[in-house]
Amino acid sequence: MTDELELLRDWDAGAAPLTEPARAQARHRLLNTMTRTERHPDAAPGRRHALRLVTAAVVTMAVTGTAVLIAADGADEGGRTDRAGTSAPRMRNVGAVTVLNGAAVRASKQEKPVAPRDDQFIYSKRIIKETERKTGAVKTYTDVNWDSVDGSKRSLTMELGRVIWEGALGKHEGVWPPREWSELEKLPTEPEKLIPRIVGAGTSHKSMDDFTAWDWYDAYFMLGELLKWPVLPEGLRPAAYEALALVPGVKATPGMKDSAGRAGVGISYPKQASEKSKYLIFDSESYEFLGFRDERTSRSGKKTYIQLSHVVDWAIVDRLRQLP
Repeated sequence: MTDELELLRDWDAGAAPLTEPARAQARHRLLNTMTRTERHPDAAPGRRHALRLVTAAVVTMAVTGTAVLIAADGADEGGRTDRAGTSAPRMRNVGAVTVLNGAAVRASKQEKPVAPRDDQFIYSKRIIKETERKTGAVKTYTDVNWDSVDGSKRSLTMELGRVIWEGALGKHEGVWPPREWSELEKLPTEPEKLIPRIVGAGTSHKSMDDFTAWDWYDAYFMLGELLKWPVLPEGLRPAAYEALALVPGVKATPGMKDSAGRAGVGISYPKQASEKSKYLIFDSESYEFLGFRDERTSRSGKKTYIQLSHVVDWAIVDRLRQLP
């Protein structure tokens, strides 16, 4: 939590309360800052899929803890369309809303209901292919994670091959997405209800009709973090895809490739500078989710890397380091 506290050290507790627009803008800037900040020299800036939320006072100020990469970029579409059918238009005509709603249909058909116990762990295995822009040098990493289901036990995670131990959650800490399965199950599986529920770290009660540009970015960011979790309650992943389709300005870009070399269409939110060149990649015909594309810059600022990643396996296990 050190980095987040340093970000807050100049905050004047005696200052007048921020206006709603100012608070939203401050939160937006902080999320962007955290997304760019690297936890380790020459390592990924927090690929971790859990966004840590700290103390009620900080949440009230709309400040969140360690943020992770959100990988998602690609003809602008806004508003809602009916769920797509199984047949897809030619790649050059596929739009973001069509792809995301098609992915929701596919996820609904293929998801398998699960219910992990609080004392278990969620195992996931992710392949990351990283290319340095200047030299073209390529490295491939296999990151394996064991995440405590309820956060009461320490978790073992990896970032670009580096092992990181994460302690149990503190008394006033939570994570996004919630680790407690019971909390995940409370999230709405209707996209129009899911978005207002997650905006402002759950502190906002706005109607989507009243959303500002910052609120929509918040929704996009939080939905992206939710989709990074390898297993979700039945109906939540399709709802998250459909919710992303409701975000004004999401864009589809054809001709993307994932870390396995599979061609697809990338979905992005190019309205925000921090999200340019970051994509969720889907098959352009089946709408199968293929993986993420992201970029990172070394701490020195001298090297830029393109990252392609996808989850190749996940399971619910009883103990740390247990393989499925």
